[in-house]
Amino acid sequence: GWEESVDLNSWASAQTFKVGDQLVFKYSSGLHSVVELGSETAYKNCDLGTSLNSKNTGNDVVKLNKVGTRYFACGTLGHCDQGMKMKITTVAGNAPSTPASDSDTSAAAFFPRSFPTFLLLSPLLILYFLL
Repeated sequence: GWEESVDLNSWASAQTFKVGDQLVFKYSSGLHSVVELGSETAYKNCDLGTSLNSKNTGNDVVKLNKVGTRYFACGTLGHCDQGMKMKITTVAGNAPSTPASDSDTSAAAFFPRSFPTFLLLSPLLILYFLL
């Protein structure tokens, strides 16, 4: 889930994100937030003071509207430093999406709805991934 103990970059690096997809961050509001950072340096250093955008509803949608790399971190003090951050690379819209495997979606049976989840929504395909 969207928490310090999960290696979000391992998951993200195995996915294909396309222009037109949407990232949906689901988590307990007040416990975490989603901050978009503007550079690799800010991402590596967890420099939240240079954020481009911040969301904290617990059901945050980020539209992937251009090709390139984007950087996300939790804005709660210390969480980014503990690994609660992710970088994604978006490719042109005609690249194939990477669907979630059956094992990814079956994990939902083991975790209550209060656990944070992460969704990737595509115009033609909905992918669900519960970390």
